[in-house]
Amino acid sequence: MITPMSSEQGSAPSEVLDEIAVSDDMTHHERGKQPLYRYRYSRVQSFHPPGLAAVFDQSGAFHIRTDGCPAYSTRFLQSFGFYEGLAAVEVLEGWTHVTPTGAPAYDDRYSWVGNFQEGRCVTARRDGRFSHIDRFGTPAYPQTFRYLGDFRYGAAVATLDNGMLTHIRKDGSRLHIKEFEDLDVFHKGFARAKDSKGWFHVDRSGTELYPSRYESVEPFYNGRARVRIAASSYGLVNEAGVLVVRL
Repeated sequence: MITPMSSEQGSAPSEVLDEIAVSDDMTHHERGKQPLYRYRYSRVQSFHPPGLAAVFDQSGAFHIRTDGCPAYSTRFLQSFGFYEGLAAVEVLEGWTHVTPTGAPAYDDRYSWVGNFQEGRCVTARRDGRFSHIDRFGTPAYPQTFRYLGDFRYGAAVATLDNGMLTHIRKDGSRLHIKEFEDLDVFHKGFARAKDSKGWFHVDRSGTELYPSRYESVEPFYNGRARVRIAASSYGLVNEAGVLVVRL
């Protein structure tokens, strides 16, 4: 077994964390194909900054340091990875976020919470409505939605009461007035969208990049996007919607 890394207060350089992998049986972590520590758990998840990983055993759910030892004494029903310094956990009263010491980050409890991205986190309220909170647990805006996604490049996908989807800003306002049957977050300036005719791409104003519609589209990768033209026909289109390669 290799010597565990120093993990005081759960801290570990991100480049070191990138070298750590979950074992095939998901009971421990490995570095260089060697166990990182001697302990075994019922299930482990990946390490995230500041150097903690969510695990589960007969005592409950919690987080461990890179030496395999618990980072704190508290136990939860479920625990997940740290994002932007906070981790989602489930307790008897509901869902919340905790700090690396296992302490609650705020007082409220929800029926479910996501992970923090760009200073915001999706929460499901007791009434079934969705909204975003900030790191202090404060609602980011007054309105609620039927469903919400994470923020990426300052915009998140929101499901409106009419069942259509659009993009919103961090203050809850509409990024554009367009609505779609299905929608994705922005990637390299564009988002996947679907209307009654099929899938395509839109810019940040919600405007279609081209008139064509496809059975499915992928995000753009260096100016090209893989699209499904028909049941077994695929191709690559550029940002003008021109089919440049038939696969």
